[in-house]
Amino acid sequence: MLAWYGAPAPNDYHAWKPEMSDRPRILAVATAVPPHRLAQSDVRKWARRSFADHAGDIERLLPAYDNAGIEVRYSCVPLSWYDDDHGWRDKNELYLSNASDLTEAAATQCLQRGGVDAADIGAVVCVSTSGIATPSLDARLISRLGLGPEVQRMPLFGLGCAGGVLGLARAAELATARPGRPVLLLVAELCGLTFRRADLSKSNVIATALFGDGAAAALISTDGDGAAVIGWGEHTWPDTLGVMGWSVEDDGLGVIFSRDIPALVRRDLPAVVDAYLTRLGLDLSDIDGFICHPGGAKVVTALEDVFGLEPGGLKTTRDVLRDYGNMSAASVMFVLERTLANGASGAYLMCALGPGFTAGLATIECR
Repeated sequence: MLAWYGAPAPNDYHAWKPEMSDRPRILAVATAVPPHRLAQSDVRKWARRSFADHAGDIERLLPAYDNAGIEVRYSCVPLSWYDDDHGWRDKNELYLSNASDLTEAAATQCLQRGGVDAADIGAVVCVSTSGIATPSLDARLISRLGLGPEVQRMPLFGLGCAGGVLGLARAAELATARPGRPVLLLVAELCGLTFRRADLSKSNVIATALFGDGAAAALISTDGDGAAVIGWGEHTWPDTLGVMGWSVEDDGLGVIFSRDIPALVRRDLPAVVDAYLTRLGLDLSDIDGFICHPGGAKVVTALEDVFGLEPGGLKTTRDVLRDYGNMSAASVMFVLERTLANGASGAYLMCALGPGFTAGLATIECR
């Protein structure tokens, strides 16, 4: 059974804490990336050539590639693909094919690591915001993974970078509601396919310095061993719809993100984190480590300030940013995988920020 911890005000944001005996556990995590490896130095050269005739201030924007904290990213298409114009149909066909393949690869490995048969999965939570799939990706993977025909499906669209943490929260709720039935979390984001050659905005140029493609999967169950998900919550700030998201354009999805995000994080996130932890009977001093979405170097620095860490304190988050770039919702799952593989122990706070403008939070206890 799920229980409130403390006495939150009516209509306040969720901060759930399962009873000790019902705590869902992370049995396994796995990730996957597409085959095309893009060195940041090569992308910088490509951007200089591609934008030179269109964006007059490209020389002023080039330092963004050097300062992004990224060395390598992965793409489902080669760098040369970005030299041509592509419409909605072309991009979405690539999204459907590659997102399905990557998610299947991550899920297959995750099931093997967790020692769970696909037919025993009780529910699937599928997170993706970088393409459109109807039927959704989870439906397309039922036969490919060998899931049962009665598996419950929860496709989640529109959560953006917060989707990894919020998807984990939804999976934990489902696992707690049906004890003993494993829940499979799937996350797939192909952010590179959203590039639009006709968009000469600073946001679009900066996106080419940040975005990468990737997928992840996690197994959540009340039965078995693994890190326990001891709480989760979220908070959506009012009047912030324009901070982050996509705009729907004739040639695809246009990136929206505000330059003020690091300032918003420093100003507004501390109170939200404090309130969330209070509702779990914790405070920041009880947290032994952090698993954060690596949205960009400046945002990571802002998160280190919020959590009272020294510069570079979010090492695993920065390492994932360096090695994969910003894969939207999938990124925090890569951080989670590395954190668990490195033998984490104690209480860890997961945090990701996405369209809404929304903070997704979860607390896990590693041993």
